[in-house]
Parts: sequence; structure tokens; C-alpha cells
Amino acid sequence: MNDIKEILSKYKKIAMVGVSNDPKKASTIVMKYMQKYGFKVYPVNPKAKGKKILGEEVFEKITDIKDQVDIVDVFRPSKEVPSIAEDAVKIGAKVLWLQLGIRNEEARKLVELNKIEYIENKCTKMEYQTHFLKMRQAFPVLSD
Repeated sequence: MNDIKEILSKYKKIAMVGVSNDPKKASTIVMKYMQKYGFKVYPVNPKAKGKKILGEEVFEKITDIKDQVDIVDVFRPSKEVPSIAEDAVKIGAKVLWLQLGIRNEEARKLVELNKIEYIENKCTKMEYQTHFLKMRQAFPVLSD
């Protein structure tokens, strides 16, 4: 498949690994945005486990989430991705999505062997804007 528009139309439950409590951080901005457009987001951050981020309970790892997760969206360094990919396989995720600047060949091979879509170096928020709102810019342009 690897059609981003199809992925974002079909799958609505996202585990975001590495979401921060800091509202200025990219991960938190992306989470808030995806929530606004109807996605259920499960924040995953061992340091904030049990707290809430944007109204959602924070999980230590994706294997702690009881619901079916469709997309595992990663805001962590590339070297941490293989273990996250292993967890994505364990929970039967449909997509492993690595945010801008994140790539990992080992993780790609593992998830593709397990029939999980692999997306790297792309931002869920920017892709959603591009495919559904027909916007390309990162920030709204002010008009008179």
C-alpha cells in the first residue's frame, strides 16, 4: 500500500512514542493536531507514565496500550527504532511511522517481514495537511 492518504483515511488510532509534556515540542504539537482531526492518540513516554498529555493517559511502552493501535508514530532517535519496531509487531500495528529525520533499515526489514507498512522521514501532521487540507505550508499564511 504505502499510500499515505489511504493510511491516514483508514487508520485512526495512533500510539505516539516520545510525546513530550512540553506544549512547544514538535511531538506535542503534532499530537494536538491529530486529535483535532479525529485521531485517537495514545502518548507513550516512560518518563511521563501515568500522567496525562493533552487529556490522554501516558503509557510507558506501546505494549501497555490495551486498545488496538493502527499506527506507531515515532519521535525518538533512529537508533531506538528497532526495539519500538519489535513492539509494533507484538501489538499487531498496521504502520510504523518515523517522523522527520528518523530512519532505520533494521526496523524497516523487521516490520515489512511482518506485513506492517513502513514510513520514514515524514511528519504525520504535514502529510495530513497535504493530503486532506491541500495545504503545503507548515504554518498558515495570514491573509487580509
